[in-house]
Amino acid sequence: MSREFLLALVLVLLVVLLALLPLGWFARRRRQRSVTAPAAVPASLGESRGAFRGKYVATTASGDPYDRIAVHGLGFRSNVEVTVTDAGLLLARPGESDTWIPREDLRSLDRATWTIDRVVEPDGLQLVEWMLGSRPVATYLRLDDPTGFDAALTPLFPTTERQAS
Repeated sequence: MSREFLLALVLVLLVVLLALLPLGWFARRRRQRSVTAPAAVPASLGESRGAFRGKYVATTASGDPYDRIAVHGLGFRSNVEVTVTDAGLLLARPGESDTWIPREDLRSLDRATWTIDRVVEPDGLQLVEWMLGSRPVATYLRLDDPTGFDAALTPLFPTTERQAS
């Protein structure tokens, strides 16, 4: 085989692989079209417990940090401002609709070291588990003030369901 033929073969393979990336993403979105949209942001959020800046990393199926939720604006990493209120959790991200997690949908707060495409120092991610309709999901956040966030969010959980951070 000539060198030119091998180069052409590698380029064709590269183009095919690059074409498969968006096809895979669209297939994931199609499979997840039955996933319930997050609750609408209420007119009154209640008293604020704190606002925290950082990075929204991902939302995945609970217990499966490789299964990214790709619908309803939850698929892409971005900057985030998280507001903890008496009524729940508000995630405000540039270019996306705000995501509201009502207090009654919150399940647990924990720490994580990794998720689908991010690895950080031990316990460097906040892991908020919540119900998206009937589906348990986990949202991973990398916040500038993780201790303050934990202190603001922990009281929202019923005493019997709180997890130590």
